[in-house]
Amino acid sequence: MRRLLPVTDMTATSATEAGSDHDWSLDELADAYAYPPEAASGRWLRANMVSSLDGAGQHEGRSQPLSSEADMRIFGTLRGLADVVIAGAETVRSEGYRPARARDAFAARRAAAGQGPAPVIAVVTASLDLDFSLPLFTEPLVPTLVLTGAGSSPERRAEAERAGAEVVIAGEGAGIDPERAVAALAERGLRRQLTEGGPRLLGQFVAAGVLDELCLTLSPTMTAGGAQRIAGGPSVAVPKRFAVASVLEQDGFLFTRYRRI
Repeated sequence: MRRLLPVTDMTATSATEAGSDHDWSLDELADAYAYPPEAASGRWLRANMVSSLDGAGQHEGRSQPLSSEADMRIFGTLRGLADVVIAGAETVRSEGYRPARARDAFAARRAAAGQGPAPVIAVVTASLDLDFSLPLFTEPLVPTLVLTGAGSSPERRAEAERAGAEVVIAGEGAGIDPERAVAALAERGLRRQLTEGGPRLLGQFVAAGVLDELCLTLSPTMTAGGAQRIAGGPSVAVPKRFAVASVLEQDGFLFTRYRRI
């Protein structure tokens, strides 16, 4: 892997600083993707998504065919740094989400930041159409959260709680209000926030103006077809502007990071 941006001092002795091609350690990746200082006292929502060259956010319903070994290492690093991983119910179902696990590689870093052993998984759902007998709900290292609205089914909310999940009301209707959802998580001390989609959920965060950062893997693949883009839903009135923060490259994959202007 090599760093393309930001451009570094080519007289530097460090391989990472000089941008040379080498196998990055998890510590190097964690340093490169560290949350900004403001995340410790406020909140910071970043998204991690992958896209093909022709704009597909998935292939045959899943993101894995667009991914690579390096992409999965960054995926794991972003999880290792987060307080909470936010995902829509459809993504949880299609990707077969399991509880987040504690990883030795991030244990010291998480302890120093006052974080728990693993990130909380927060599932966003209006219908609560989820299998609450799955390990994600019955066997997590830290309790799974279910983010929903006050208008969702009381019976399904009770079922989620019986399974061991914590239900968080973050909207007046059946669905969530994005601003209220990220605020509710921050109030629980879950300030370093990571969303893994899907497209509809990411579109909600974009439209609400609460997305601070996008980590986008550009996969050197073409899929054609009618797959969704990484963000869906109604278009915003004025396009949201982001500035490039960093670009890494390996095996033709570009690992980009953009921050909201």
